[in-house]
Amino acid sequence: MNDHRAHWKRSREIVERVVVKGDLVLLTPTHLGSGDAEGPTDMSLLLDPLTRTQALLTGASIAGALRNYLREREYGYQVSLPPEQERHSTVGLLFGGQRGDPEGEQSALIVDDARSQTADIELRDGVRIDPKTRTAMVEEEHGRKRGYKFDVELLQAGTRFPLRFELLIPRGKNQALKAALAQALQGLERGEISLGARKRRGFGQCQVEKWDVVCYDLTTINGLLAWLKSDESGAAEGPHIADLLEVQIEEDDQRSYFKIQATFRLEGSMLIRSGFGESDTGPDIVHLHSYRMDQGRVPVLPGTSLAGVIRHRALRVANTLAPKGKGQVLVNGMFGRSPTKGDDTLTASRVVVQETAIEGTRSLVQSQIKIDRFTGGAFATALFAEQPVFGGPDSKVKVELSLRKPEPHEIGLLLLVLKDLWTSDLPVGGETSVGRGRLAGVEAKLQLQGSDTGRQWTLKQSDDRLEVTGDDKELLEEYVQALLKEVQG
Repeated sequence: MNDHRAHWKRSREIVERVVVKGDLVLLTPTHLGSGDAEGPTDMSLLLDPLTRTQALLTGASIAGALRNYLREREYGYQVSLPPEQERHSTVGLLFGGQRGDPEGEQSALIVDDARSQTADIELRDGVRIDPKTRTAMVEEEHGRKRGYKFDVELLQAGTRFPLRFELLIPRGKNQALKAALAQALQGLERGEISLGARKRRGFGQCQVEKWDVVCYDLTTINGLLAWLKSDESGAAEGPHIADLLEVQIEEDDQRSYFKIQATFRLEGSMLIRSGFGESDTGPDIVHLHSYRMDQGRVPVLPGTSLAGVIRHRALRVANTLAPKGKGQVLVNGMFGRSPTKGDDTLTASRVVVQETAIEGTRSLVQSQIKIDRFTGGAFATALFAEQPVFGGPDSKVKVELSLRKPEPHEIGLLLLVLKDLWTSDLPVGGETSVGRGRLAGVEAKLQLQGSDTGRQWTLKQSDDRLEVTGDDKELLEEYVQALLKEVQG
């Protein structure tokens, strides 16, 4: 009996509950996977089991994304904390202890599952490219060749998920918990949190534009009854969660990154093949288009294609400068490592590449034929049509990427790749051997952000002259020299 009373005295003594609601809007296509390998596609979406027409975003996925964002802001990228340290951090205060921590507290935040209001689907196909041959990779398996082609179901941009959070506040922790919640939800407010698979390749960008907040004081009869009745008549609305919760958030961000935001002009045409979603009566090969909320279906430069191009050129540059094998280690450390035969070790990419819309272009259909190399004549039944996008003086192709936890030599490698893109030496997309995918640099913003430093540079192309402005311009050359020293030392 005494033990039971002692346990009761250790109750959390919940004195207030805060309910926060907001509509999460997808800004780019998103894959929320079901894990079902027997679906109609290789990577199927997770649907609500009751309706089968609504996409399901689980509360566990939302909570995991918020927890990871809060940890990164407080300690930096890719930091693994021991249970004791996380238990006493802002992350532990809001989300409780780690799994397996016997002394960890229960989470103070309840996160509900969210079901989409609609479930419009896009289909994308992908393929793994052999860096040596620049063709689709094929592996021998039991005497048969197995390709690396796959298809993915994606939720269209503009899909909405109604989110609901409930914060349980024990006595004496009002301001601390509200500040922690505001800091976590600020990641959704600013669009800094991505959800789902392949989010480091441009998928899963999302944002909450408006919040609804209701606070229930459980120490009063009226507050308790209002919570029991789910009375939201006193809800406060607004775009900034910190203002609604009446807390101040310290801008103490420990994340370090090097970011490139560049604008290019499309010289000629670009063709990144779309495998799905186009009319059966249209051309055989069409440039990839994707839905955007304010623009409809627009041509895009997918993050998967751009990341593959950048990785291949970075590996080529590193192998040219470095002794054999050292360049591969450097690139794997930046772009991640896939499992190989006899080694299942894999690492996540520290390079995050965004998917962007291509502006100021037009689509034209071109008819092509295959030539018989022996006779020099047209190959029988080999007539096909293509519809690439063509650029012009007003065309804009934006490249947005960032490197997390950058080292000086890694920044130098990205600068050399940017130079190749800028000077049209590195084409993007398919059919590059016939002149497609050439970009010309217009302007770029480079940003280096760390816990104790911040620098910015601006590049602008004026005729045949490149103007560089910003903090300590000579530092850019030092990054390139650091690469030479790293790979040759």
